[in-house]
Amino acid sequence: MKRDFTQRFGFLVKSVGKLYSEEFDRLARERIGLTSAQCRLLGALAMHDEDEPLSQAELAQRLDLTPMAVAGLCNRMAAAGWIRREPSATDRRVNRIHLQPSAEKALDAALSISDGLNARVMSVLSQPERAQLLVLLNKVRGSLIDITSGDAQKP
Repeated sequence: MKRDFTQRFGFLVKSVGKLYSEEFDRLARERIGLTSAQCRLLGALAMHDEDEPLSQAELAQRLDLTPMAVAGLCNRMAAAGWIRREPSATDRRVNRIHLQPSAEKALDAALSISDGLNARVMSVLSQPERAQLLVLLNKVRGSLIDITSGDAQKP
C-alpha cells in the first residue's frame, strides 16, 4: 500500500527547508563564492553580541554541526580572510572566532540573496498570508522549544 506523506507537517517543513537551502546554496556559491554553511557561520558570528567571541565548539552547537565540520569551515574561511582565529586567553585548547571586515560585505550580499529568494518563494502568497505563515511558524517553533526543553505538558 502506497502512503502519502506530502500533507504531514514534518515532511513539509523538512522538504521546504531542504529545497530553500539548496537554492540559497546555489545562489550564494554563484554570486559570492560562499556556501550556505559558510553564510550561516558568518551569520552566527554577526548575531553574537557578547564581550567574548564564540569558540569553534560554540559555533558547532549553534549551527548544529559537528566540531570537525566547523573546524574545516573555519580553516577554509580563515584562509580566505573571512574570519580570524584567536587562541583563548584562559584555555589554550579553545579558539575564539572573529569576523574580519570583509565578512560584513559578504553578509550583506548573503542577506540580499536571501531577501530576493524570499520574495520569489513567497510571491505565491498574499501579504496577509505571508504574515500569517510567519506568525504560525513562530508559534510552532515556540511549542517545539517548550517540548524539547521539557516545559510543555506531556500528552
